[in-house]
Order: sequence, then C-alpha cells, then structure tokens
Amino acid sequence: EHSTEQIYNEIAYPLVEGVTEGYNGTIFAYGQTGSGKSFTMQGVVDPSAQKGIIPRAFEHIFESVQCAENAKFLLRASYLEIYNEDIRDLLGADTEQKLE
Repeated sequence: EHSTEQIYNEIAYPLVEGVTEGYNGTIFAYGQTGSGKSFTMQGVVDPSAQKGIIPRAFEHIFESVQCAENAKFLLRASYLEIYNEDIRDLLGADTEQKLE
C-alpha cells in the first residue's frame, strides 16, 4: 500500500546516503513471482511518482557526486536476478545469459 517514493525515503534513502559516504550497500527484494519486486525496483518513467528504487537511487547518487568537492568516486552497480537457482545480470548486455 506504499508508493515507491515512500519506500525509497524510508528504506533506501539512508542506505544510498551511506553509499555516498563510502560504504557498500545492497537492496534485496525477495518474494513470490508476481508480487511486485521488479516494479518496485524499476518502476515506470511516467508518472514520475512511480519511478522505482533503482532510478531514484541513481539520481540520488549522481546528485551527490555533482555536489561533492575534492573527491573521486568509483560507481559500480549490479541488478541481479536469482530465479530457479539461475543468476542473471539484468544490467548486462545479454540479460538472458546465466552467470556462474
């Protein structure tokens, strides 16, 4: 019953804020098939209120990087799907390729 904005602000925002301070962070979405994990993580572009956690986190991180002075950043992101004991990188060039 919560919007992705509420979920982001309550759960992901503090985690992403820690990432901008140099800590590693993981958001783990778990649940039954069809329960809304992918929608919550990805969302839709329009309306912007339904943007998912991933686009919100990327915006947050890149805004922090732009505002930082005298700092260098290395950003690395993964979006992994584990289904029936198969792992796939959903940000990779071939999202159907299984990882070892």
